[in-house]
Amino acid sequence: MYGTGGNSLTITFTFMERFILIDGNAILHRAYHALPPLTSSSGEVVSAVYGFFSMFLKIIEDLKPAHIAVCFDRAKPTFRQEMYVGYHATRPKLADDFVPQIILVHDALEKMGVSIFELDGYEADDLIGTLAFQAFQNTEYRIQKTCLPAGRTDSGKTEITDKTDSVSSVLSAISFPSSVLSPLEVIIVSGDRDLLQLVNSHVRVLAPIVGLTNTVLYDEQKVEEKYGVKPSQIVDYKALVGDASDNYPGVAGIGPKTASNLLKKYKTFENLYKNLGELPPKISERLATDTEQASLAKKLATVVCDAPIRLDIEKCNIKGFDVNKAKEFFEELGFNSLLKRVSKQQETSNKKQEKSPPSPKASEDKQLGLL
Repeated sequence: MYGTGGNSLTITFTFMERFILIDGNAILHRAYHALPPLTSSSGEVVSAVYGFFSMFLKIIEDLKPAHIAVCFDRAKPTFRQEMYVGYHATRPKLADDFVPQIILVHDALEKMGVSIFELDGYEADDLIGTLAFQAFQNTEYRIQKTCLPAGRTDSGKTEITDKTDSVSSVLSAISFPSSVLSPLEVIIVSGDRDLLQLVNSHVRVLAPIVGLTNTVLYDEQKVEEKYGVKPSQIVDYKALVGDASDNYPGVAGIGPKTASNLLKKYKTFENLYKNLGELPPKISERLATDTEQASLAKKLATVVCDAPIRLDIEKCNIKGFDVNKAKEFFEELGFNSLLKRVSKQQETSNKKQEKSPPSPKASEDKQLGLL
């Protein structure tokens, strides 16, 4: 129950469907380095392809998404490289036998009917951020409101069922925590820790930490436990400490512990710089000296959530996944274990459909394990 002036408000709705966003390049890269060499009958190296689809099937098995999409980087330079010439400059060139595997997975996903998002000038991170934002902003759901005037008993209540409303219109009309309104739970699958800045009440990140078999599911609490800052402060944190893997500096001499302590007290990067006079002289001097590169680091670390792409959630429906095309692909490459798994998934799904009609999925918060 949530108070609204003289009335109390009861909100009831079915919640929630799960939308999985996979960072294609990140998972492929991890699979490439985690698995021993594997070749197809034609002699192609396909270990990363196998690892990617092994994880893809496990996601479907364990997370049971209603919707799924895969985002890819493109080869052309991004706006970050135009902003800072050193961005990603120290990363090794992709191995000759890795690039064809990206293409193979990309083409296979298209044939299987899995939605793919990619855009010149943007990283997969930005597309994931944009889709996660749009998934929450644009999804509509039915909401039932029961209004009970102050001092009245339940027997005197007036029940009103509204038409379907958009999230934004509901938020503007009533006042209560937005976290209860999430119609979709978004789970991002990636090893890229930049994406932790997107974590909130309805977005979590599932990150492999050892190979493909050991994962951690980051919610708001888990992010804070790991880094000492809230997800909303990750960008400010990286502005201070920089990112060696992306090859941009933060503030020289400011490490993770100092950065998290500063943000605990001053909350934001901007507020920290407004209060340099309160800081110990050494820290204040370091921050003042590296102001420009810290500001640049913040821009580079920020995931774009308004890239020029549009989410059509129904096109991402898991029902569009063509199991027969997947079976053909696995058979062609000799992925016998994956062929057995996808066939078993198909059998299980068919049996469930025969036994019972579709029913709304209740909200759950289970410990999720992959592989």
